[in-house]
Formats: sequence, C-alpha cells, structure tokens
Amino acid sequence: MKETMAEVLAERKAQLSPGRVFAEAYAVDGLQARVEYNETVTDLLTTSRRKRRYPARNMMKIVDLSRTPQRFYWHEGPAQPGDPDLTEGGMRRELASRYYRSPIPELLPTTAWVQVPADLADDPEAFGPFLDYRLVARLSTAENHAIIRGEGGLLNMDGIERIESKGRFASTILAACNGAEQMGGTVDGLIINPADYYMFMGQGQLMADLERNGVFIVRTRLIEEGRAIAGDFGHGAMLFDSGRSVIGFADPPPGTFATSGIAVMAEIYERVVVNLPANFFVITL
Repeated sequence: MKETMAEVLAERKAQLSPGRVFAEAYAVDGLQARVEYNETVTDLLTTSRRKRRYPARNMMKIVDLSRTPQRFYWHEGPAQPGDPDLTEGGMRRELASRYYRSPIPELLPTTAWVQVPADLADDPEAFGPFLDYRLVARLSTAENHAIIRGEGGLLNMDGIERIESKGRFASTILAACNGAEQMGGTVDGLIINPADYYMFMGQGQLMADLERNGVFIVRTRLIEEGRAIAGDFGHGAMLFDSGRSVIGFADPPPGTFATSGIAVMAEIYERVVVNLPANFFVITL
C-alpha cells in the first residue's frame, strides 16, 4: 500500500510504460510481438494534463483477483413482500434490507484497436508513446463504456432506482444525494456527460459545490446528455479485475477500420458489481 498519490505516481514514472514495453518486444519479435502484462494497463498510465479527466474505474474499490483470489461477494437487496417493518417508522430504511452471497460473475473482455502508421514501429521513442496515448487511451474509453453501459454496466443493472423529479431540491442530483443518505449511505461519485457538466458550471455553483463536498465527478461522453449516475461508489461498488492484460498484433474484426493496415489490439478483463444498489441512482437531469 502506498501512503500518498505522489508515491503511486513516482513509482509509475519509474516503470516502463505499457507502450514502451511493447515497443521493445517489437524490436525483438517484429509483427509476432505479443506481451502479456501482469497488470491492467489502463491503470498504469500517468498524464501530464493540468486539467485531469478521470476514468470510471477510479471511482470504486478495485479487487485484483490475481493478487486477492476471491470466489464470492456480498450484496444487499430490498425487503420482500410480507416482511415485518423493521425500519423504525421509515427512519432507518436499510434495516429492512436482506443480504446475499453470490459468486463473482464472469469477467468480460474489453478490447481496443489502433492501426500503426507506416514505419512508426521502427522508432521505439515514437512507437511507445503512440501505443500509450492512442491504444491504451482507447482501451480506457472502451473500459468506461463497459463499466457504464456495457453488458454488465451500471445502466443495465437491476435494482438501481431512477430519479426523474427533483422534488423539493434544486436538482435531481441533490435529490439523489439525499436519497443515498436516507438509506444510510453517501453519494461520493457522479458520472455525467461533459455537456451537462459545463452547462451546470455556466449556470451556477452546483458542480463546484459537489466537488467541495467530496463528490468525485467523472465527465464522460459515454453517458448520454440529460442523464447521470450518482452513488456510494466507495462503499457500494467494486470492480473485479483479472490483473492481466494483453497487447499484440492481430487481424481486427471486419469494419474496425476504413482501410487495411497493420493493427495492434489491447485487451483487459473485468466486471463491475454493486453491493448496495439502493444507494445508487440513474438520474434524469
């Protein structure tokens, strides 16, 4: 465990980047190069941007199954018809919840592709950064898609409430923050389209107020405008991660690129689960 983010960043800077590792493999094996990493490459890159944009994976606890083998996980469900009212008159709604043990669902592959410009691979000083900031960056985008709207993504999970009315609050986002706290949780994460983020920024202080109050905001075009996801990501969600990745030359599926050319793919394996679905909300803004 590293005590500070500075230590994490310092360690990563001392390591060879995923792209540089592959560039060195190409120098030895040419178009047969294939590297299997004992880490998830989307978690390895640092950025020099003064204004950071964080991926959805950073919102939740990551369980690296290669280092912490685990077969089951716990999760909460609502009271069932006929259950007695245990909520102390509705003041403590979570007391009525039931708890379950389930097997960790099958991890799903997330894949990204790029075509390599002619002769670029022969220059490792250029090829490595190209793979880092185009291939791995595209893999990060694909990972956001998988976490948010893919087969096992948050938008496709049962048990997550929809909020379409702000009620007595100034925003449906604040209504969701209240909803989580009425269940004993705290909204500590928000996934929102950049267009909505900047609209709120231009209209007032809502985004700044949320961030000042500890809400980690992920801006991504992979949730459509007019919709957001808010939840207790710190306590109520986990990303099960295989702790391994692959980068290699391969033939892309038909329709991947407009023209033919040498292609490189990157792939990771993971699955998000929500332990506390009553503390998550899909919001209509």
